Amino acid sequence: MSEIQHIVFDIGNVFLRWDPEIPFKRLIPDDATRQQFLAEVCTPDWNLEQDRGRPWQDGEAELVTRFPEHEALIRAWRAHWHEMVPGSLEEATVILDELISSGHDVTALTNFAEDTFTEAQERFPYLRLFRGVTVSGRVELVKPDPEIYRLHADTFGLAPAATLFFDDNAANVEAARAAGWKAERFIDAATMRADLARHGIRVS
Repeated sequence: MSEIQHIVFDIGNVFLRWDPEIPFKRLIPDDATRQQFLAEVCTPDWNLEQDRGRPWQDGEAELVTRFPEHEALIRAWRAHWHEMVPGSLEEATVILDELISSGHDVTALTNFAEDTFTEAQERFPYLRLFRGVTVSGRVELVKPDPEIYRLHADTFGLAPAATLFFDDNAANVEAARAAGWKAERFIDAATMRADLARHGIRVS
């Protein structure tokens, strides 16, 4: 029997494709202007606060106050969020299905605003297959805060040393290791399958 008893997955860019540039390539066709907007206005740090539970209207208001000339583009982020998630990484979802079908304990730990996660579950029903999901926007904590790993383990009864975590973000992987979990960075489905095998978990 494998020493791994629990498998925890991130969701964005592990199972769901997520790329905020998709709608903004249409809204801001010039590459340099678009990159500047995403680096200075609707930044990753700004978006992370919605993942931490800040209401979208508050996040938008904060930016509109600072960048009134960009109000329409700022509000376009949430309005066109669905375009940022064009589909799934299908080979990874196959692995997920194989793990659940073979009886492994599988949960998810994701940085996601509560409303957009609900929207994602409606669009992609396999996101309801996990035994449980810690959604950052619901608990008002985000990875790589150590507290969200502790909370997830406590909520779902995970033994940290027997837990294997996959995330596409290196900082989140390191934080999981610091919490006593085993963790691997998600590169692609083939690498994940190999990582699972190295930890004694083989899927067909």
